[in-house]
Amino acid sequence: MRPAIHTAIHYIAAGVWLINGLLCKVLNLVPRHREIVSQIIGQHYAGTFTFIIGLLECLMALWILSGLWARANVIIQVAVIITMNLIEFSLAPHLLLWGRFNIIWALLFSVILLWNEFGLNPKKTTTCVIS
Repeated sequence: MRPAIHTAIHYIAAGVWLINGLLCKVLNLVPRHREIVSQIIGQHYAGTFTFIIGLLECLMALWILSGLWARANVIIQVAVIITMNLIEFSLAPHLLLWGRFNIIWALLFSVILLWNEFGLNPKKTTTCVIS
């Protein structure tokens, strides 16, 4: 059961990055994302930055699916999630889906990612043997 849960969370995380990157930002199907970027950096470069952020999120999804350097990947995911959400929390809370409560979802997602990689990952379990 443990490997199945780990695998499911792994694919869900990749899906979250892909959906937010490709659909919401690259294809601009959710204009609110561009508005958030515009609120933070200004209107002039918002389209370009939103597109670049979307591409980077798609690359994050591919990195997750590759399984390479999984622990480093999770740490970077959490750093990006927390950083993005703190910036949005401070500079564009009125544009967030749940307002300032978005930070709660970001923290919950981050905890799940960390638990999945450092607690559930059957390939990475470590034991401490005291001699």
